[in-house]
Amino acid sequence: MFHKEGYKIMIFTAITLIAINLVTYSLINIYWVKFSILVVSIVFFLLIVQFFRNPKRNTVLNDAHILAPVDGKVVAIEEVYEKEYFKDKRLQVSIFMSPINVHVTRHPVGGKVKYSKYHPGKFLVAWHPKSSEENERTTVVVENKVAGEIMYRQIAGAMAKRIVNYAEVDAEVVQGSDSGFIKFGSRVDVFMPVNTKVDVTLNQKVKGGLSVIANIEK
Repeated sequence: MFHKEGYKIMIFTAITLIAINLVTYSLINIYWVKFSILVVSIVFFLLIVQFFRNPKRNTVLNDAHILAPVDGKVVAIEEVYEKEYFKDKRLQVSIFMSPINVHVTRHPVGGKVKYSKYHPGKFLVAWHPKSSEENERTTVVVENKVAGEIMYRQIAGAMAKRIVNYAEVDAEVVQGSDSGFIKFGSRVDVFMPVNTKVDVTLNQKVKGGLSVIANIEK
């Protein structure tokens, strides 16, 4: 299964690569050159296709759990001052996605969307300390009846040039459901109350919609 955001890119890529190979075969008579271009085209297309894969995730709904919104590696667990929405201290868990990770963003909690905003910006590498505030990004806050208000921020990386965010203010969302997509490398930060019990460690690999990153005690 592939994400809907990828179909246009995959079709355009396929048509372009086919055209390149047709021109190559008509103009070049050296077999190994034509064969090399064909192999490179196939490998490149497969890389594009794998990037837009969208595996089905059987999320176990639990209002006391905050789930990883994306696949990737935990690169930061720290207390920070969040100045866009909460304007107070929050516990931040950051997950970095490499180009080979699934890039679907999923709602870490279910509830009502209280805030959703897009910010244009730079394209610093995703692990840069200032990327959370200076890169292209979207910020979403979901109010959950147990966890309270949980924020997650999609952050574009050096390769990412477009963030897709489906969260709309006042919409009711289901934990683990599709929240958006970031194209070609990025990071997602999750902001929680400072007393939240974190269930992940630095450099741990997580799966969006499946891995529990934190637990809110009822």
